Amino acid sequence: MRLSRICFISDSGGIENAVPAVLKAGIRWIQYREKNKTRREMFDDARKLRELTRKFDACFIVNDYADIALAVDADGVHLGQDDLPVKETRKIMGNRIIGISTHNIKEALNAEKEGADYIGFGSIFPTATKEDVILQGLNALVKIKQSVKIPVIAIGGITADNVKPVFETGCAGVAVSSGLLKGNIRENAEKFLSAIQEVEG
Repeated sequence: MRLSRICFISDSGGIENAVPAVLKAGIRWIQYREKNKTRREMFDDARKLRELTRKFDACFIVNDYADIALAVDADGVHLGQDDLPVKETRKIMGNRIIGISTHNIKEALNAEKEGADYIGFGSIFPTATKEDVILQGLNALVKIKQSVKIPVIAIGGITADNVKPVFETGCAGVAVSSGLLKGNIRENAEKFLSAIQEVEG
């Protein structure tokens, strides 16, 4: 599996500037999340992002749509709880990466049982990126990490300033959006990457 420890989540607005900047700064996992476009437009965006990520040998994951992920030869798909079940998605995706967002131990255990390659878990901290999120915190992240054997990716309100205790829980990685975009992208990325080095010793 080609996951890195920092996932940058971008919508179509990041294709021209943010995604190239993040990749140049050393991040090697891009996730495309778009809620306001047609499937055709999303396919066109995903194809551009696949070409970009290939240039940097970065992992590319498409949110929600296994058909678009396959069509652009993405490395995998990330599902929500309301999307196609993991077991059915596996029939479509074969051995490509399948991740799924989870919000409690029951969902996490079910994701593992159904064959997910990793789970996303959050929101760890308050976030402005998504509305109506349930705040989980670091203690809940530790419990999820102890409950499953597959990698756990923390998400929600994670920034370069608060990421170190998140990594110290033993989670496999973090997914971020505004945490990389606010301020200088390169400096933020360097802080994230150095936090990994500090925790790993």
